[in-house]
Amino acid sequence: MANIPKDPVMLLSYMNTQLRDYYPSLSECCLSLGIEEEEIVKSLASIDYRYDNEKNQFL
Repeated sequence: MANIPKDPVMLLSYMNTQLRDYYPSLSECCLSLGIEEEEIVKSLASIDYRYDNEKNQFL
């Protein structure tokens, strides 16, 4: 499992950077990093961010 930030704001920055620079989708990113997609989505939802498939980022 990847060493990812626990803080939702830091996680937001980390995930959007990963998605922008390395992965075509959230599912591929999570699979490659060995993290649970649902946990990421829940954590970022707690600060009112949702994944946008078309833009491939959390908005």
